[in-house]
Amino acid sequence: MPEATQLRRFKSLAVLSVMIGGLLSAPAYAGAETMGVWRNPKNSVHVELRSCGAGTCGYVVWANANAQADARRGGTANLIGLQLLRDFTPENPRKWRGKVFVPDLNRTFSGTAEFLDATTLKAKGCLIGGFLCKSQIWRRVDSDAA
Repeated sequence: MPEATQLRRFKSLAVLSVMIGGLLSAPAYAGAETMGVWRNPKNSVHVELRSCGAGTCGYVVWANANAQADARRGGTANLIGLQLLRDFTPENPRKWRGKVFVPDLNRTFSGTAEFLDATTLKAKGCLIGGFLCKSQIWRRVDSDAA
């Protein structure tokens, strides 16, 4: 085999190795950067994302009086401590998929969390198979002061 062909193959393998290594070793926004406390757009609920089993879950750590009253009207007695996000796992480095419990409706829906950057995520919940969806932009709480 000519040396030029071997050199091209080596370069192609090297580039491919770097790309795969980058995906495996530095998954953008799918690791520790996503853990922490996030707030909804109205800043009425704060949810802490943390590891749970093989996935990631989100628990309410703070809610204002109106959000707590809405949850009670929907049949959820205690909003604080409630697990809203269940079994979220990465679909790709920036997008996770799992189940979302909506306390004021007292129902669980399929949902996604797409990490737009280190301080912003787009939360989306859908009724049936990707139809009748609602999206919200959530922000990392500790980034509010920045």
